[in-house]
Formats: sequence, C-alpha cells, structure tokens
Amino acid sequence: MTLETNFDGLVGPTHHYGALAAGNRASQRHGHRPSNPKAAALQGIAKMRALLDLGYSQGVIPPQERPHLPTLRRLGFTGDDRSVLARVAREAPALLSQVSSSASMWVANAATVSPSADTRDGRVHFTPANLNASLHRSLEHPTTARALSALFKDPAHFAHHPALPDVAAFGDEGAANHTRLCADYDQPGIGLFVYGREALSPKAPRPRRYPARQTLEASQAVARQHGLNAERVVFAQQTPDAIDAGVFHNDVIAVGNLRALFYHQRAFLESDRVLSALGHALNKLGTELVPIEVPDNRVSLEDAVASYLFNSQLLDAGKGQMRLIVPQECLTTPSVHAFLDELLQGDGPISDVQAFDLKQSMQNGGGPACLRLRVALTERERAAVAPGAMMTHERLDCLTAWVERHYRDRLSAEDLFDPSLLEEVHTALDELTHLLGLGALYDFQRQGEI
Repeated sequence: MTLETNFDGLVGPTHHYGALAAGNRASQRHGHRPSNPKAAALQGIAKMRALLDLGYSQGVIPPQERPHLPTLRRLGFTGDDRSVLARVAREAPALLSQVSSSASMWVANAATVSPSADTRDGRVHFTPANLNASLHRSLEHPTTARALSALFKDPAHFAHHPALPDVAAFGDEGAANHTRLCADYDQPGIGLFVYGREALSPKAPRPRRYPARQTLEASQAVARQHGLNAERVVFAQQTPDAIDAGVFHNDVIAVGNLRALFYHQRAFLESDRVLSALGHALNKLGTELVPIEVPDNRVSLEDAVASYLFNSQLLDAGKGQMRLIVPQECLTTPSVHAFLDELLQGDGPISDVQAFDLKQSMQNGGGPACLRLRVALTERERAAVAPGAMMTHERLDCLTAWVERHYRDRLSAEDLFDPSLLEEVHTALDELTHLLGLGALYDFQRQGEI
C-alpha cells in the first residue's frame, strides 16, 4: 500500500525576521521585529502531532546549520568563530542575517520528489532545489542533499540527483512549484510543474515588480532527471500579476492532491489550456480531474496572499473526501472564511477544514504547505526511511523536550552576533542528529572530512 507521508521541516534555533525574501510580503512586512524561535518550533511540532493523531504518516527533516560560518569564511572572514562573528559585525552586519536564516524550515522548497509509480526505474527520485533567486536560500542545497541522502539512504528504493546548475536560467524552487495528481498514490500520476518565466527563449510576459523565481527550463530538467513519462507531465506558467501580488511560489495560489486541484482563478496563465491538459492526461489514466476554482470576485489575490488560503495542506480523508489544513489567518480574513464555509456546505470533495496557529512561520511568509515535503511511499520504501525521522508520539515528545532545552524565546537581529548563540546552536544540532539517528550531517560535525 502506498501512502503520502508529510516530512515537516523543524524550525531552526536562529528563526528570525530578516526581511530577506523579495516578493514575500509577509516577510517584508514583519522584517526586523523580534521573533520567538521556541514558539515557532513548538507550533510546527503541534501541527505534526495533530496530523499524527488524525492517522497520517508523519516525518521530519532537520534544520540547517545557522549561522553558517563556512560561507563567511569563503567570503574572506578569517580566524576562530568568535573572531569571524566580530569582524562581520563591524564590516558587513547585514550579511549575518543572510547566513543565519532559518528559511530551510519551509521544506516544500527543499526538493522536488517523484514517487516510484511515476519514474522509469521504479525508484523515488529527489532533486534538491538550488534556490538561487536569493542568497540566504542558495546556501541550503548542499546540506539538504546530505539530509535527504541520510533520510532516504537505500539505493534500491531511492535515487538522489544533484541540484541543477546554479545559474539564473535554471532557477529551481522545489516542490513549492510541483503538484502530483493521481487516482491513488500507488498508481501512475500526472506531474504539474509550474514556472514563473522562460529563461532561454522568453516569449510570455513576465512580472514587473517581483522576480519570477522558477524557470521553465529548471522544471523540464527535473522532469527529465526523474525519468518521468512526457505524456504525464504538464507545464504551466504563473500569471505575472499573481507574482506581483506576492505569489512567489505556486503553493501560495494552488494546492492539489489525488484528483483534486484547489486553485485561484488567476493562478495560471492560459488557465483553460492547463486544466484541459491535466484533464486529458488524467483521463488517459482512467480517472477525472476535480477542479475547485476560487473566483477572484469571491477571494481577491490580496486576500489569498494575506490569509495563505492555498498554502494549506490538502489531505486524503478517505472515501473520496479531502481535509484542508489551513492557517488561523484564513478564519480572520472575512472573504476566505465565508468561502470555506460555503465549501463545507457544498457537495465537493473538501469535507473538513482545520485551522492551526502557525503565527511565527506565517509572519515570515510560510504556512502549513511550506512546512512540509510530501513523499508518496510504498510499505517497503517507508521501511527503508531512517527510522528516527519517522514520527511517533514518543519521538514528538523528545523533540518538544529538545526545543524546550535549547531554543530561545526571543531573538532579534542583534542577537545573531552573540557567540554564545552559535555555541547553543551547535550543541542543539549535535544532539538532534543523535536523536534522529542521522550521523554527522552538519559542517561543524564534519570538519575533519571537508
């Protein structure tokens, strides 16, 4: 039996509001305010616990090592750790926020994943996202690749590819721009790859205000690497005005699972063509697309972005029904709340909506969908995952206690220069890798190897 497992990103100890992401309005709006890393991590763990209680398979992906001193040393800062931090504080204070970002918590950007039912060699394929549209996220993929290789280690079941070339033409933002649709998880599915621009042969319009991060060329390369059947892949472009409204990834404007695609009216350029292509591809697999469109006159782009309605988890609730996991902000945005009420009263597949407090993540620009990487796994594949990363109530208890021991409940930009914070982070992450059974994952643990 194949099930979808949500691997949530653990929020890191340096979670702070650095306003580093152009086009992410929440990040910009809350920039430089004090954050609460402990609350952020516990809110994420609470969501994982609730989904585990509902019967869903749940895993975790560890945070990145931050601040990342190897990057500072590559940029010419020398000496011991304390000397490096002191010099950065004097000469390039803004740089420390970049190398201290905990944006890796949003593991929907960690990689693109194709399940074994879709790939040519019958293995689960992973490609870490290069995230080269922004400095702070472009630092992630080497550790992401190590983490995924440690979590999904068995080459009989899992195939790992390097990140795409780190150039603008192959800007790749991972699963946040990829949706898989299928009749059932163990059957072949359709890969919907959404991009913001064509880099090498630009024809379609581009956004004017914010960057289009994902390129068509990157999406095509990932599909090739994973050995996907060309007849089961659909490429779709985001509308430029959606990107300019703050839709920096497709998962801010659309979410899909099984046969259902829940999307805003202005999500896709040439929307009719995209829906027709998806419907035709699914029909060939013996099933039908269930489109759930949210009209612009019911929920504006502005309200969709402010509430993160579409950055929700759309989960299989059994018997053809779906469950929507939304941030609390959906209930405090009148147009969104009203639409969800009507959705529940209708005859569509979404029969349950549950709201979660993820305020710390939301204020930095990430909702429920950002916090998880979906991986469809057969029973044998699940058995091959690193056991410490698969969550039980006991392991969640251990993670909660770990956060309580090591995380601060207040962090400002000035605190990033505190050498004791770096020591706290290293102590916490070293303990975490032992808790999860992942070995030497971080650069500070591997100094004799690199």
